This record gives sequence, C-alpha cells and structure tokens, in this order.
Amino acid sequence: MSVDFSKVKILVTGGAGYIGSILTGTLLSRGYKVKILDNLMYDQTSLLQYCHDPNFEFIKGDVRDKELMKGLLKDVDIIIPLAAIVGAPACENNPKSAQSINLEAIKMLNFLRSNNQWVIFPTTNSGYGTTTGEIYCTEETPLKPISLYGKTKVEAEKILLDSKNTITLRLATVFGVSPRMRIDLLVNYFVYEAVIRGYLVIYEKDFKRNYIHIRDVADCFIYCIEHFEEMKGEPYNVGLNEANLSKEELANKIKEHIPSLYIHYSEIGCDPDKRNYIVSNDKIMSKGFKAKWSIDYGIKELIKGYKMIPKGKFCNA
Repeated sequence: MSVDFSKVKILVTGGAGYIGSILTGTLLSRGYKVKILDNLMYDQTSLLQYCHDPNFEFIKGDVRDKELMKGLLKDVDIIIPLAAIVGAPACENNPKSAQSINLEAIKMLNFLRSNNQWVIFPTTNSGYGTTTGEIYCTEETPLKPISLYGKTKVEAEKILLDSKNTITLRLATVFGVSPRMRIDLLVNYFVYEAVIRGYLVIYEKDFKRNYIHIRDVADCFIYCIEHFEEMKGEPYNVGLNEANLSKEELANKIKEHIPSLYIHYSEIGCDPDKRNYIVSNDKIMSKGFKAKWSIDYGIKELIKGYKMIPKGKFCNA
C-alpha cells in the first residue's frame, strides 16, 4: 500500500486514552482520516478538540464486540490497537477485563482483519521483566514478563508477529502531558508527588527503566506508517537512549527543577513493581527514528500541567 495522506483511513481503538488523545491529533495533522473506537470507561472528554476536523470520526463501543469490529474494519487501511487495561495494578484489579481486552480482543481483531490491512501494535518493554539492570535488553532478549499486564501484551505481540503486515512497538515507560492524563506512570507520578506533596519515598532506588515522551510515541507511529514496508514483521524497542535511569537518578533530575524536593530512600519495604532493566533502542534508530524529547523537557512540562490538575484525578488504578 502506498501512502497517500488524503486517502489513508486509520482505525485507532482506545483512541481517547492517554496515548490516543495525543496520537489522534498527530494523525489528523498529517492528513489521515481517523476513526476512533473507545468505550470512554474513564468518562474522558479528551477528543473534543478534534470534532471540528472532517477527517475525525468517533464511535463509542467495545473492542470485544465482534459485529461492531467487523463493520469498523471494512473500510480502513491501518489499525492501531491501543485499547487495553494498562499497567500492572489496573490489570491485577480487573484480571478478566485485562485478559479479554488485552489479549482476546487482539486475537479477534487479527482474525477479522484482511492480511492487506496494516497493524501497528504498541506493547511494552516491561515484557523484559526483571534483569540485573546492567545488560541492555535488545529485541532478541528473551521475554520474561512478571505481571499479568506484561504477559497479556507479550502473548498478543506474538500472535500479531506470526501474521502478515504487522509492526510491534515495545514502548518504554511513557511520560508527558495528555488530555487524558495518567499520573500512575513513574515519571508522571514522581513529578506529581514532588509538586503536590514536596517529597518522595522511594523503594529499590537502583532499579532501572527506560523512558519515552508521549509525543515521541505519537511520532513513532507516524514514522512506522511512512516506512512500513521496510519495517514490517519486526518488534522494535521504542525509548530514549539517554533515559535508561534508576529511580534515584530520576528523582535527582526532578530535584534539579524543584530544589525544595525532599527525597527519602527507604531501606524497609519494597516496591511491588520489580522491573529492573535497561533497553537498547538501536534497532529502531537504525531504521531512522530517534526519540527527541528529553526527561528534563518532560519534567518542566509536567510541572506546568500539574498546576491545572485537581488532586486525585487521572490515576488508572
């Protein structure tokens, strides 16, 4: 399929969510016709700003509705399945929905779609699980997810990669401001606590993760669309190479912007999230995509955003 901005039709499931609310605007700005399916489970109004655009269409519904999905898939060229119960706590709180939305709905979508339709699927680099935090995880590193969230996303990825015309993106921990904000993501949470409470209590301060700004995620989807033929059939780590950081390093970066922040590293207790890894993003960089928004940029953005967000809003679990 050659890419003609004026004709390509894209279906985004879960498009009113944290990533989808940014991705929708990015796709529309490039001239794509965008159809969003979302059940609005968080009563969000994150897509209202796009209603003026004739290339925007919204359908309220459930990705597990087979007849609805059959109809929606008839006239689209590209599918971006964002609909999911996202994050380990949210999945543990609702395991049946996590299994049916994160995995079974992907199986159904893959069965219903034509092999000629492209799928660009966001999974998670949390599939790498717990490592030493010293050796870079590449796309060849064995996947050993430790949460229900990670397990459902890893299995869904395998199903899609065993099919035609797919790309999977193993996203680093995302940060940044979105119309459908999430505060439970690590950078977002640390900055929120710093701004609202003025202190952080950190367990396992040396545990590491990779990070990526939400607008880099949206740009990566665009890049995959525009370079699909040379990228298809493969998984790609998507993160900021400069942002393989320990919790302690992340907290100290935030303190550079909020000097009054008090940080307590607790020796008693533990973090239920045991992920500890650093990630190589060299593969996708070799294809020409490089994340550009820094952790420092994101921290500044979040500090401004939290001045406008009421306490207690925008947590997934």
